[in-house]
Amino acid sequence: MGELPLDINIQEPRWDQSTFLGRARHFFTVTDPRNLLLSAAQLEAARNIVQNYRAGIVTPGLTEDQLWRAKYVYDSAFHPDTGEKLVLIGRMSAQVPMNMTITSCMLTFYRQLGTAYVSATTGAVATALGLKSLTKHLPPLVGRFVPFAAVAAANCINIPLMRQRELQVGIPVTDEAGQRLGHSATAAKQGIFQVVISRICMAIPAMAIPPVIMNTLEKKDFLKRRPWLGAPLQVGLVGFCLVFATPMCCALFPQKSSIHVNRLEPELSAQIREQSPSVEVVYYNKGL
Repeated sequence: MGELPLDINIQEPRWDQSTFLGRARHFFTVTDPRNLLLSAAQLEAARNIVQNYRAGIVTPGLTEDQLWRAKYVYDSAFHPDTGEKLVLIGRMSAQVPMNMTITSCMLTFYRQLGTAYVSATTGAVATALGLKSLTKHLPPLVGRFVPFAAVAAANCINIPLMRQRELQVGIPVTDEAGQRLGHSATAAKQGIFQVVISRICMAIPAMAIPPVIMNTLEKKDFLKRRPWLGAPLQVGLVGFCLVFATPMCCALFPQKSSIHVNRLEPELSAQIREQSPSVEVVYYNKGL
């Protein structure tokens, strides 16, 4: 077997990002919770493989599959710009277990939602408490969906607030080759909207399916005789939903999204028309 060539572009995802299937495969790999179990030595080995390959040095005996595996392990644990190792709970591979814990607690203790949301945004609290009061006289199953409404409201408020600087000064837009053409607040709005939709859709399976199942099981003698099984069962259901919902909802929109030049701010549109008259579509990173 010959030495691995140096023309493999590990700066980009392995699979075609113009298709939903390609994006889904990418995010299934990025959010794989098993990466959290890797030792420091394994992470360091992956970093060495990636950094050496980028520097034009191929690790002896390295295969293409091993290179891509190292690339995704590296991406799951190290900051893309600084190269520093990320805190465990801040990694993409921690999305499922972290969200599983939070969502399970919300669904289990939905009757104490007011206390649980003290640290959340005012909008989410208002939504949760308002819906909670409206559902007091409705079947218990309806009340179980209050956390989902609160999460949806929180995402609609928190994500734009966290990225408000982007709404003010814009985000970089580039041509197809990656050449920066300027900053656009319009592109930022579109990207933030896509992220909000993805986050809300991500919460739907984990916050809609377990309540229905648990509401049915709690009426059965099996769970009545073993009430202690309720919490772990709910955690398991939420985790199962999130394993699939997280990568598939991240893949709803391309990470490298596009927008027509005509839809940009008039000043930026005119600037691009003048400097790059052949460019009709610009690209930007929508964020996660």
